[in-house]
Amino acid sequence: MKIRGKTWKFGADIDTDAIIPARYLNTSDPKELALHVMEDADPEFPKKVRPGDIIVADKNFGCGSSREHAPIAIKAAGIQAVVAKSFARIFFRNAFNIGLPIFESPEAADRIGEGDEIEIDADRGVITNLTKNEQYQAKPIPPFMQELIESGGLVEWTKKKIRAA
Repeated sequence: MKIRGKTWKFGADIDTDAIIPARYLNTSDPKELALHVMEDADPEFPKKVRPGDIIVADKNFGCGSSREHAPIAIKAAGIQAVVAKSFARIFFRNAFNIGLPIFESPEAADRIGEGDEIEIDADRGVITNLTKNEQYQAKPIPPFMQELIESGGLVEWTKKKIRAA
């Protein structure tokens, strides 16, 4: 699987309240959540982000509560991947459960600038910065986790397995 897009840069310890503020949790509609994604970190972000974009962040992305709303809001906004130095454990699992690819790479998080165009080879865990002509190594996504992403998340993967049985 290859992913290519323009990047948006965020700092360390971006918690789930910054990703989708609690005041919007009265809905679980992905389209509504997408309208407010990252607005507490950057109030203009929901207006600037475009389908196919990629978030790049420092360490501990997605810390805070265990709500699945955070990766749902990111994915519904059309963001196709997140690259960070590290992810909060529950966000990591929730991202794969809803089919959002995430990649850990301290080097990429340090070297990629906002607006850079990058390409991610999920099979090999290679992130290519097309703007700077550099490559960085991320942890490759294991085949099963890639299946989850390609199916659209754990629920869709499970439905597919049940239909095939």
